[in-house]
Amino acid sequence: MPTYVQGRLSRRLPEVLDEVRRGKPLRITEYGEEILHRPCRAVTEFGAARWGRLIDDMFTTMWIAEGCGLAANQVDVDAQLFVYDLTDEHGDRHVGHAFNPRVEASVALLGTQPGSEGCLSVPGANAELARPARAVLHAYDLDGHPFTVESSGYFARCLVHETQHLAGTVYVDHLSPASRTDALNDSADERPSVFARRTSRGNLLADAH
Repeated sequence: MPTYVQGRLSRRLPEVLDEVRRGKPLRITEYGEEILHRPCRAVTEFGAARWGRLIDDMFTTMWIAEGCGLAANQVDVDAQLFVYDLTDEHGDRHVGHAFNPRVEASVALLGTQPGSEGCLSVPGANAELARPARAVLHAYDLDGHPFTVESSGYFARCLVHETQHLAGTVYVDHLSPASRTDALNDSADERPSVFARRTSRGNLLADAH
């Protein structure tokens, strides 16, 4: 299973990242909270001293919640930053973080992909949502260096989803009113079991330290 970090082929990483083990879990904001529904501020100062702890905490939070991506406003931080860790449909693992992301995803040129989508800020709900089949991410790393990642399929879906989070758009905003209501109702029903599982995984991680 190849592993790509910031889009570059890398050594194989442990199943549970060092960032996950270093970090502490944060509360995940939920649909309806103001910070999820407005654009986040661009990052102008970089470096581990400023952002290293938050990135670790976001990876920890994402692991506990069993997510594939997490945006800063999902942990109540107003900054254009997201992290991701996922294995795509080809078995390739993609790990990284992105500051000030911009995605090129021309549906007219690249087509769309069907698929079911969920969000840690709408716990327990999923809905069918077409997304661009391919996407190109332009962003900056922890040290402020620009990088570009080409993606397709599930990975492209994740990058588009997280970039849109930072612009103030949650995936259910793309749904019809009826489908959005169904998703939010499903979330309300499933929320207790989702949070119970998150608590269990958090305890598991704490016991491993």
